[in-house]
Amino acid sequence: MTAQILAVIIFVLMFLLIVSEKIERHIVTLLCAAATLILVFGLCMHDGRAIVETLNVGGIFKTGFWYAPGSAEESSVGINWATIIFIAGMMIMVEGMAKAGFFRWLCIAIASFVRYRVIPIFLTFMVMSAVLAMFIDSITVILFLAAVTVELAQMLKFDPVPMILSEIFCANLGGSATMCGDPPNIIVGTSLGYSFADFITNTGVIAGISLVFIVLYFFLCFRKPLRSGGGTADPSTFPKPSDAIKDKKGFIVSCVIFAMAIALLVTHAMTGLTVAFIGLFIALVTLAAAGRDMLKLIKKLDYKTLLFFVGLFVVVGGLEQTGILEIAADFIGRISGGNMYLMVAIIVWVSGIASAFVDNIPFAATMIPIIRGLSDIPGVNLAVLAWALSMGTDVGGSATPIGASANVVGTSVAAREGHPIGWGKYCRYMFPATLIVMLISMLFIWFRYI
Repeated sequence: MTAQILAVIIFVLMFLLIVSEKIERHIVTLLCAAATLILVFGLCMHDGRAIVETLNVGGIFKTGFWYAPGSAEESSVGINWATIIFIAGMMIMVEGMAKAGFFRWLCIAIASFVRYRVIPIFLTFMVMSAVLAMFIDSITVILFLAAVTVELAQMLKFDPVPMILSEIFCANLGGSATMCGDPPNIIVGTSLGYSFADFITNTGVIAGISLVFIVLYFFLCFRKPLRSGGGTADPSTFPKPSDAIKDKKGFIVSCVIFAMAIALLVTHAMTGLTVAFIGLFIALVTLAAAGRDMLKLIKKLDYKTLLFFVGLFVVVGGLEQTGILEIAADFIGRISGGNMYLMVAIIVWVSGIASAFVDNIPFAATMIPIIRGLSDIPGVNLAVLAWALSMGTDVGGSATPIGASANVVGTSVAAREGHPIGWGKYCRYMFPATLIVMLISMLFIWFRYI
C-alpha cells in the first residue's frame, strides 16, 4: 500500500512539474524516475526484479527486438526502447533533410504551383501539413511551415495567424493517421504490436474523413480575412523553389532516404523488421550520407526529448509494478459496465480533454496498460480501445496552446515574427475543431467496430 501511494505521488508530482514548465521536462522525468527506482522499488518493495523489468535493457539484445516476423509485441512494462530508438532515428533523418533544404523547397514549390494565390496556398498548406505529419514529427513540420507562412504573408500582405492555426491543427490530425506520425501512436504501436498498416487502415481512415471536415471548417472561419490579402505583390520578388535547395546532392540523397524510410515502415509487418531496426538503419544511412557533417547531425539530436521518454517510462512502470494501473482499468470497467460504446466514449473524451492540458505523451504511456487490462473483460476488443486512445490523445492536444508540442512551436514562431496568438484567439477556433474531430472519431469507432 505504501509503495502504491508513493508511486501515485511521484506520478502526480511529475505531471504538475511538467505542466508548470518551471523545470525542463526531461529533468523532471529523470528525477521522478530515480525516485521511483530508489523509493518505490528499493525502499518500499525491496524488489530487484521490478527494477530490472522496468529498465528493460535486456530486451534490446533479443532477436525479436530487431526482427520479429508475424505479430510481435514489445514489452509494455518499463522503458520502451523501440520507441526511443525509432524516434532518435527519425530525428537524425529529419535533420539531414532540413540541412539540404527539403522542407523549404517543398513549401515554396507548392506556393509557386498555385501561383502565390492566398486561398489556394491556405488550402494546400493545410493538406501538406497533414500529409507531412504522417511521416515526420509534427514539431518539425510546423517549424518550417510557420516560418515560410510568415514569409509569404509579408510578401502577399495577409495575416499569417489563420494559416498557422490551421497548419497546427492539421499537423496534429495528420500525425494521428500513422504509427510514426505522433509519439503517442509510436508508443501504442510498439507496446501493443500494431503495424504501420494497422494504423493507416484504422486511425488513418478516421483522420482522412476528419481532414475533409476540418479543411471546410477553417475555410469558413478564415475565408474573409484571407481573401483581403494578396494581389499587390510584385511577382518578380517571389522566391523560386530551386533557391531553397542548399545542397543539390544532399537534397537528392535526403529524398531517397525519406522514400526508403516510408517503404520500410509500410512493409515492416511483412518483412518482420521492427521499428527499432528501421529507426537505427535510417539513422546510420543518414549519417553515412552526411560524411564530414556527421557530427553536426549527431549534435543536433534532441537528447532532451529522448531522456524525457526514458524517465517517463520508468515512472509509468512504477504505477504498473505497484498495481495502480490495474485498479484504474477496473474502475473504468465498472463505470462502463463492460459496455463497449461507453468504454470507447470514456477513452476518447477523457484522453482528449486530458491531452488538452497535459502532455499527451505521458498520458498515452499511462493508458496503454489500462486499456490492456480492460481488454481482459469478455467482449472487449483491445484494438478498438487502442484506436480510441490514439485519436483522443493525438487530436485532444490541439484544443489549447499548450496541449501539444506543435502548438507551442507554431504560436512561438508567430509571436517571434510579431503576430502573437493569445489563448482566447487560439481556443476560439481550435477548440470547436477539436470537438468536431473527437465526435467524428467516437461515432466512426462506434459504427465500424461495435
